[in-house]
Amino acid sequence: MTDPAAEMYYAHLAWPQIEARRSAARPTVLLFPVGATEPHGPHSPLCTDPLISQGMCRRAVQQVAGDPELSALILPALEFGVTRYTSRFAGPIHVSEDTLHAMVVDVCAALIASGFRYIVLVNNHFEPEHVRTLHRSLDTLYERTGCVVGYLDLTRRERATALTEEFRKSECHAGRYETSLVLADRPELVNQAVMRSLPEVPISLVKVIGQGSKDFVEMGLTQAYNGAPALATAEQGEAIFKTLTTMLVDLMRALVRGTGGRDQPGFYNRV
Repeated sequence: MTDPAAEMYYAHLAWPQIEARRSAARPTVLLFPVGATEPHGPHSPLCTDPLISQGMCRRAVQQVAGDPELSALILPALEFGVTRYTSRFAGPIHVSEDTLHAMVVDVCAALIASGFRYIVLVNNHFEPEHVRTLHRSLDTLYERTGCVVGYLDLTRRERATALTEEFRKSECHAGRYETSLVLADRPELVNQAVMRSLPEVPISLVKVIGQGSKDFVEMGLTQAYNGAPALATAEQGEAIFKTLTTMLVDLMRALVRGTGGRDQPGFYNRV
């Protein structure tokens, strides 16, 4: 028996199904989950960032199911990013800016050439060099193809304002915000006994990165987290996912309508 959930994923379909999607009158938006594999405290998995991106994508596809304006599919996730700040811990898998740029550009250009004109990057890794590279990739794609590739930049002030206080204070690397999101989707990946034992680390990444720091240990994130992970719950995670999904679906609609779809760079892209 066919799993209905499988129809959310681009790579789970056979080519006639892909052909039907690209030739349909109702446009299909391809959601490209992006993140980095890197340490997220002693309690949360290395895959935290791409896991959140994929959770947003899945909820967005479900939300637009049957929508007369658009449909959506989830592309295979890109789980490697520019990640240097956690290099003193075990676990990070870093790729260079040029590698990330080439991968994003090549994947999106191939999809555009095949007839899919609506693509949105869904990223939840906010290291400045990573975010800056994603924006550069979208600039390159526009220059080469004339297509706007969508991007929801959560480092923008107006985006952060809609999220939690911890996120607005930039005390959210594996803190209450991110850990709640993981608990909502994959609770078995969180060591909750360790999570509940962790003290709050009230260090703003915006502040310390703005001062030029580029190493978590030097910043004071001595266990690769800040914020208050002990306060995380799955219920909070679902509430955050609801807000994130609403923002993503609104951006998808703007992209299809030609009224937007790509956020301009936020703080982390500029430092």
